[in-house]
Formats: sequence, structure tokens, C-alpha cells
Amino acid sequence: MKKGIPILIILGMLGWAIFEFVGSKQDEVNEESTLSDNRITAIPTDDAEESDETGLERGQFAPDFEVMTLEGEQRKLSDYRGKRVMLNFWATWCPPCRAEMPDMQKLHENEEITVLALNMTATEQNEEVVADFVEEYGLTFPILMDEESDVMNAYRIQAYPTSYMIDSNGRIQFIALGAMNYDQMLQHFNRME
Repeated sequence: MKKGIPILIILGMLGWAIFEFVGSKQDEVNEESTLSDNRITAIPTDDAEESDETGLERGQFAPDFEVMTLEGEQRKLSDYRGKRVMLNFWATWCPPCRAEMPDMQKLHENEEITVLALNMTATEQNEEVVADFVEEYGLTFPILMDEESDVMNAYRIQAYPTSYMIDSNGRIQFIALGAMNYDQMLQHFNRME
């Protein structure tokens, strides 16, 4: 009888683990079905239609926002209308964000594109960590500070980094969830007007 107790405990734990696993998969399926209308894709299609609406889909106008830069200046996304923009959501603690920063700097230096790196400041220890990061990586493009996560929430950021390629008219042309390298950035940049 005493030998059977450990076996029963192990079987009980295994059963519970299976129950939890199946339940979590069902929750994911339910979440995907409710979010399917808002899903952001990283696969560009040439058949995206331009829209006069503001939104987060390809062809729509990117939502405007106003934040402070690391240097304390106010900036709006609409200030850059007429220029092609790479809007990148990032944090210093994010390894993929760190990996793509040198390529973003290279894009900024070599192409006629405005790189706006919007730091998710509410997730950082403090602003000094961001300033040290910028100095360490030699970043010369604008660092925007999302201190209250307002922009992050408006853009429904769920993956780090997330980048929006916005054309000179202010429309979203490409959305990348995750890090890109220089060649990928350049490829999407060249598709914009």
C-alpha cells in the first residue's frame, strides 16, 4: 500500500499537468478568435488598399501621438509627415531590440528615412538606463520616451521590438514583429514612397 501512494501522487500530478496544458491551449484559441480582427501581420502584401482611416492596418494612417524625446523636446509623429519613417518600439532590457539597434543606426546614416525609436520607458528602471544605452550604442536618431505606455497601448504592442514602416503620406506600409536586420529594413524602406 505504501508503494502505491507515490505512484498515485505522480499520476495525479501528471493528470493535473495535462489538464492545465489542454486548458491553456483552449484559452489561446479563444483569445485568437476574439483578436482576429485586430491581428497585425509582418507579411507585406502588395494588394493592401489605401484608406482614409486612422488605424493599425497596412494602408491606414498611423495614429498620431505626442511624446518627449530623451533630450526633453516635444515631438509628434505628424511632425514627420512628408518623410518616410521607421517607428520602432523597444526597451533596453530586450535582447532582440539590442541586436537590431546597430542596423537601425546604419539605416539612419545611409538612407533618407527618419528612424524614431520609441522607448517603452514605463518598463525601464529609469531614464538614465536609456541614456546610457543610447551613448553605448552611439545612437543619433531621435529617442522618444513613452513614459506612461500611452503610445504602446494605442499601437497594441505585444512583441518587442515592433517596427512600423510609414510612408511619406503617413500611411503604414509594413509592420514587423521582432527584430529586423539591415537588409530587411532596407527592403521595406525601398518599397515605400
